[in-house]
Amino acid sequence: MELGAKIKDLRVKNGLTQQELADRTELSKGYISQLETEVTSPSIATLADILQCLGTTLGEFFSNEPSRQVVFAENDMFVSKNDDVTVTWLVPDSQRNDMEPILVELEEGAKTAPHSPHSGEEWGYVLDGIATLHIGDRTYVVKKNMSFYFEAEKPHFIENRHKRPLKLVWVSTPPSF
Repeated sequence: MELGAKIKDLRVKNGLTQQELADRTELSKGYISQLETEVTSPSIATLADILQCLGTTLGEFFSNEPSRQVVFAENDMFVSKNDDVTVTWLVPDSQRNDMEPILVELEEGAKTAPHSPHSGEEWGYVLDGIATLHIGDRTYVVKKNMSFYFEAEKPHFIENRHKRPLKLVWVSTPPSF
């Protein structure tokens, strides 16, 4: 295992220069450079201090388990477009997670497919436009910069009854989209 390369990779992922890591660990920049180029090796205590500053532990650092992705770029996301409804799954494979966030875009007059009652909760935030939220036989108006939250015990869907596009983030737990 190339200890120095792993330390450098973590430092770069955390957006730190060698000097910034040295300052946080009370070590010299030269020592950090020597670690990263495998010229020297740290004691266990020093390595633990460095890893703490890099947001990890000795166990995680030496684990052979692949780390789970934390940050997702546009090319990681899956987009589905049907007529006037576009759904973007913001976290790939979110079915294995406790919650599932999606970005929903509805054109004028469009509505999402009705969701059947299920155990769990739903939360959403309107980024642009005005949503009409249907839960059972009740409707709610949710405007830009407003959010909604409900237990998903009744059929539910969202509709855009307005002339401008609607854009919202919608999170379901457990995943159900």
